[in-house]
Amino acid sequence: QVQLVESGGGSVQAGGSLRLSCAASGNAYMRHCMGWFRQPPGKEREAVAAIYTYNQRGPPLYADSIKGRFTISQDNAKSTVYLEMNNLQPEDTAMYYCAAAEYCLRWPDARSFQSWGQGTQVTVSS
Repeated sequence: QVQLVESGGGSVQAGGSLRLSCAASGNAYMRHCMGWFRQPPGKEREAVAAIYTYNQRGPPLYADSIKGRFTISQDNAKSTVYLEMNNLQPEDTAMYYCAAAEYCLRWPDARSFQSWGQGTQVTVSS
């Protein structure tokens, strides 16, 4: 099993920045791919970014809506994945979830991620 704990959410004004963290533990094989998803109020969950945490099998993956503003990174020594979010906009308001998968091959399909954190709220005011 994999355990994921997110932190770093909060409230910011438009144009501000936040860094989300996801501390992972458990079966390392099942978290070779780590991703961030978000669910805006009243909307369906959507993919944000993903990263290969083992063997650098490819570059980080990003949703078009956040390219150039968000950056996903990892600290393998801490088993932690980060999401640096800059120039936040009101439409970025959502619950952000960290997720883990064996592979990133099916990203952005959330169904390919087997483990999920509890989420951290990000609220951006105009």
